[in-house]
Order: sequence, then structure tokens, then C-alpha cells
Amino acid sequence: MIRLFTALALPPELAGDLERLQHGLPGARWRLREAFHITLAFYGEVREDVARDLDSALAGVNVPVLDLSLQGVGAFGEGPDIHTVWAAVVADPALERLAAACAAAARRAGLTMERRAYRPHLTLAYTRRPDPSQVAAWIQRNNLFRSPAFRLDRFGLYSSWRTRDGSAYRLEAHYPG
Repeated sequence: MIRLFTALALPPELAGDLERLQHGLPGARWRLREAFHITLAFYGEVREDVARDLDSALAGVNVPVLDLSLQGVGAFGEGPDIHTVWAAVVADPALERLAAACAAAARRAGLTMERRAYRPHLTLAYTRRPDPSQVAAWIQRNNLFRSPAFRLDRFGLYSSWRTRDGSAYRLEAHYPG
């Protein structure tokens, strides 16, 4: 079994802007720049033979040229159950179609996908039972964040495994436009 997801890697020149947001929230486990990405679809634990089928299905996905930017920050979870702080990806119909195509490829490969709305974001940190007022203060301090626009024309299939310091990722395949 291999834990898989598809994602867009961020241009390296954006890492410094994102790292400047990574302070001022006690107990946050800040993500390393190597881990910055925009998830398209999360597949979970996949058998190796199904992973090969998924790779074949993803190879047929039409990859548009995406002109994206990040704007604002937020959190997933409520109260003491907040578990993630993130930078928001500005809504883009082509990005949403690409995410839907990655989910459709998974279904063609025999995987069952969760039926929740796609919410594009870039994870900055994971938290465990933070003080909600500190998260709110961090969001207020950083909510005017805006990245320069960036262009992407490929996505990747990544494997993920848990380490003591959080998840680590490896690019398994890439799909150019």
C-alpha cells in the first residue's frame, strides 16, 4: 500500500513569502518549504496495482496552463479542534476543473473519492488543540497576505508517509500540460 495524492508544486521563488507567515502561533508545526503544494486530490492508501492504474488514468488528464495567486489565510477546524492553518488560493475555474479531472481519474482507476467540495489552499502549519484566540490573532495579522501571480502547467502524483516531524512527500510521477 502506498499513500497518494495529486498536487501542484509551488514555484520556489514563493517560498520566502510564505515562510514570512510562519511565526507567531505557539505550538504550530510549520511546514518546510519542500512541502509547500496545492493538493488537487487525496487518494489515501492505495494498492500498488491500483496505483499503476491511477498513473495511467492521470496521464490522460488535460493539464491547462494555470495562472494562480494566493490571497489571505485561514484555518480548518473550530475552537480547540483547529488542526491546520493555510494560505488561500484565489478561486480559478481551470484549477477546479483540474481537481475534478484528478478525482475522475481516480474513479476510473477503481478508487472511491470523498464527495466534499474542493477548497484549494496551501498548508502552512498543523496545530494540535491550539488556543483559538491565538489562531484568530494570527489570521488577523496575516489576512492581507497576497502572493505575486504564478503560472503552473503540470501537476504531480506524490506519495506521503508520516515522520516524527510530520508528513514527508516524494514525487512519483509528473504530468505536463
